Amino acid sequence: MSKLFEPLERGGLALRNRIAMAPMTRSRNPDGVPNDLNALYYAQRADAGLIITEGTPISATAEGFLFIPGLYTPQQVAGWRKVTDAVHAKGGTIFAQLWHVGRVSHVSNQPGGIDPVSSSDRPAKNSQAWGLTADGTPGAINVSKPRALSTGEVYGVVADFAEAAANAVAAGFDGIELHGANGYLIEQFLNPTVNDRTDEFRGGTLEGRTRFVLETIDAVIARIGAERTAIRLSPYGGLFDMAHYPEIEKTYLYLADEFSKRNLAYVHLMDQKSRGSSGLPPEFLAKFRAHYKGVLILAGGMTRERAEQLIADGLIEIAAFGEPFIANPDLVARLRNRWPLAQAERDSHYGGDARGYTDYPTFDPNAGRPDAA
Repeated sequence: MSKLFEPLERGGLALRNRIAMAPMTRSRNPDGVPNDLNALYYAQRADAGLIITEGTPISATAEGFLFIPGLYTPQQVAGWRKVTDAVHAKGGTIFAQLWHVGRVSHVSNQPGGIDPVSSSDRPAKNSQAWGLTADGTPGAINVSKPRALSTGEVYGVVADFAEAAANAVAAGFDGIELHGANGYLIEQFLNPTVNDRTDEFRGGTLEGRTRFVLETIDAVIARIGAERTAIRLSPYGGLFDMAHYPEIEKTYLYLADEFSKRNLAYVHLMDQKSRGSSGLPPEFLAKFRAHYKGVLILAGGMTRERAEQLIADGLIEIAAFGEPFIANPDLVARLRNRWPLAQAERDSHYGGDARGYTDYPTFDPNAGRPDAA
């Protein structure tokens, strides 16, 4: 039997298989509160060894997309409890992805129309958020110029992450994943082409540019424990104006060492090649694996064959699949049995109702057989 479908028990994880459902924004919550439709959507996909939710804002100022559920009010905590209860009733495991978009936002996403915040005041070139367009309708809109967080405000955002992590546990999640990938706030501190600060979080030094993420990790661990704490990263990615810099490898291998010391639940790497951006260099995964001693997840253009090879080679423990889970709620069964995969309707990925969200059927292996009736 393929290791992909074997259970994984390590640290705080006890998973039925080594397939993860990657986080995907679906924008089904106009009031920002999870509901019964979300509960059904995630429960339908609970055969995954691990579900990682859509990016979930840690505060009102963390948002950059309309109609996404947060984790900073009592109503949101109660709403997410519906989701976690539904997933656990199916025997699943679910982590909340905690999100602060930083500069990848628009004033229409911000309370009172204030400026988004970031590590600096450098806007993300050629980047769009999902906000209110000039005629007041939802749509893609160029991001607004951010304001640089003061030193004290940076520590305030660290506290917001920790509070959201505690809210996640109160909502019944098995753990949280910090969104440190895809050009959002954590990566805006990590990348010295964005981070031009001169305080202790300055981008010009290794210790300075990694301080924000490590302070955040430590604050979350202090609230909910290392076994419930994980992070997603996208080394060498270019989404949202993340330019490459000479110290990329040094930065992320340093983080791999630091994360190993902290005994995290897992580290989740995103290869952005499947998103039309720069991908991981061929040798980087092996280098990261040599430095990071915990559970490692890889996402990005994943197939059964690639997942099995990476696991067999000891490079990762878990393979994450994103878009295939949208149209295939029974993706695990389809992969195991080599059944064909349905294709998602991309025009229903974001916003709307049950169409393109909870109405995708499972595969019927008996369909079309004369004796099926």
